Amino acid sequence: MVDPSLIPLTDADPAEAESTRRPRRRPARADLLALGAYVLLGVFVCLNYWGDVTGRVSSHLPTDHSWFEWLFAHGAYSVRHLENPLFTARQNAPDGVNMIANTSLLGVTLPLAPLTMLLGPQVMYALYLGGALAATAGTGYWMLSRHLVRSRAAAFVGGAFLGFAPGIIHHANGQPNFVSNFLLPLIVVRVLRLGEPGRWRRNGLVLGALVTYQIFINEEMLLLTALACLVVVLAYAVQRPAATRAAAGTFLAGLGVAGGLALVLAAYPIWFQFNGPQSYRGLQGGVFHNWGEDLVAFVTFARDTWAGDPAVEKTIGLTEQNTWFGWPLVLLSVIALVLLVRRSLPARIAAVLIVVFTVASIGPRVRFDGVETGVRGPWSYVPDDLPLVEMMMPTRLTLVVAAAVGVLLALTWDAAHRQGRPAVDRPRVPAQRTGDAVPAADGEPVAADESAPVATRRRWLRPVGYAAVALAVLPLFPRPLPAQQIDPPPHFITAGGWRPYVPAGRTLVPVPIPSNVHGLPTLRWSALTGQEFPVPGGYFIGPNEVGEGVFGAPNRPTSTLIYSTMDKDAVPALTDENRRQAVEDLRFWRASVVVLGAHPREAVLRELVTGLLGPPQRVDDVWVWDVRALVG
Repeated sequence: MVDPSLIPLTDADPAEAESTRRPRRRPARADLLALGAYVLLGVFVCLNYWGDVTGRVSSHLPTDHSWFEWLFAHGAYSVRHLENPLFTARQNAPDGVNMIANTSLLGVTLPLAPLTMLLGPQVMYALYLGGALAATAGTGYWMLSRHLVRSRAAAFVGGAFLGFAPGIIHHANGQPNFVSNFLLPLIVVRVLRLGEPGRWRRNGLVLGALVTYQIFINEEMLLLTALACLVVVLAYAVQRPAATRAAAGTFLAGLGVAGGLALVLAAYPIWFQFNGPQSYRGLQGGVFHNWGEDLVAFVTFARDTWAGDPAVEKTIGLTEQNTWFGWPLVLLSVIALVLLVRRSLPARIAAVLIVVFTVASIGPRVRFDGVETGVRGPWSYVPDDLPLVEMMMPTRLTLVVAAAVGVLLALTWDAAHRQGRPAVDRPRVPAQRTGDAVPAADGEPVAADESAPVATRRRWLRPVGYAAVALAVLPLFPRPLPAQQIDPPPHFITAGGWRPYVPAGRTLVPVPIPSNVHGLPTLRWSALTGQEFPVPGGYFIGPNEVGEGVFGAPNRPTSTLIYSTMDKDAVPALTDENRRQAVEDLRFWRASVVVLGAHPREAVLRELVTGLLGPPQRVDDVWVWDVRALVG
């Protein structure tokens, strides 16, 4: 009977499947070479940041880049001051931000807090980003080499795709939470091992610990992995009903242990996420549900690959490039599935994953080459307020497709590697006459006189298979992430000139006030000073008046006035009501000082704030309005 704890390599070769479940000792040198290559590739992807690590941010998502720098500073601040990391009052003062209800990356920023204190959040961001890419590729390599393929080269190719796929590189532009997938291959392996006889308790405990940790890295990727594992288990059960029935009890017991441990460890953080201060329910308008994958995107080369062209975004649109595999890889995947599904159970399961999650990613309306057609997609039948699903983007379901394609690449390379070689080392008995099928030791018929000739005839398939995989993936080799210069914070901020103006319990109000649209440089003031002063506004998701999630703090009259002045590059006629609202807003923010540094709209902003609060002082390299006497 097939052990359901790990999916066998093939249907036709039980002995080969057994050797895959218990791999031969692999030289550490090959593993180290693979990991070293992944690290070098991670450094290469982040190369443009290292040219000026303290003065550059992502060209594509500069605000997200700055948000994650702020998150590294938050982790360091929480450790240094022994504060609850699930909440912060250093942004969106005085209401604060529910960090576990946002993309907070606490599973990374807290353990790396000492390094952040030593190196600063800018260096830590670039260092971690490349490391997360390499680590994901490394755990993918481990999963494939230990449990699915025999060729280390096959595992290397598959691991490289799992860590550096076009969709992953796209998210590396300012969203390191979506490249921090190094626990996911370990979680998948532990799910598949839950049915091991006699090990359900240990496997359940390990799985529960991994799941809990992943909650503090990226809950959305954990949900996608859980859905993928559900499909894998169901697909296996359909194709191996007897083995599934035999292992069902052990599997469910291990799953119960994992769920129980995760519930105990994560109960309070999850409660805090949905019921703590500044929590919210869903996003206003269910905006994510409309974001489905364009069908043409599957055969398009991604922007940040060597074959990619940024101009293609003008046609398909500025979408998350979660697939963007290019037509050679799509063609290879189709051919590989046709050739492998007949004899390879993992290939069949990969095919199921690809089909299910491709269809599910389409969204409420089918999109084709940037045009929304009138054809309804699967998400048109999904309620916007469905729990857990309400925050999901349909297009991100294709990240499961990318993972399945990575596994398929490894299986394809491994199949090519086996061509021209005996399938397995197992006993064969001489046949009585040419062509007789003789049972081997495991009971499987073996053609006694065909093994060597077939090996000779198929030897040419190996280089053909290698070349096909190489031609499909080389155009997807990533480019270094594009970066842009950003002005450093004022010397008044970095040198601590603000300290006499901001007593305990009061805030520094930077102009413009940080938001998800404006105030990117001023949000970095907080991050690069270790969050030593709280600021109003910010870049986060919080509740509106009815408890729905919205991006950023609700605008107050003064922040709205500042943003409109920036957009028009002109100061409107100010009234006494504007001045009264400004003082009221400063009192709400508990402000003690308003600070304006160098800015493209510095002239009109200084004129606006002067009209509201009176003339400023020039202190160091900023304009300062000391408002303590004004607001009381």
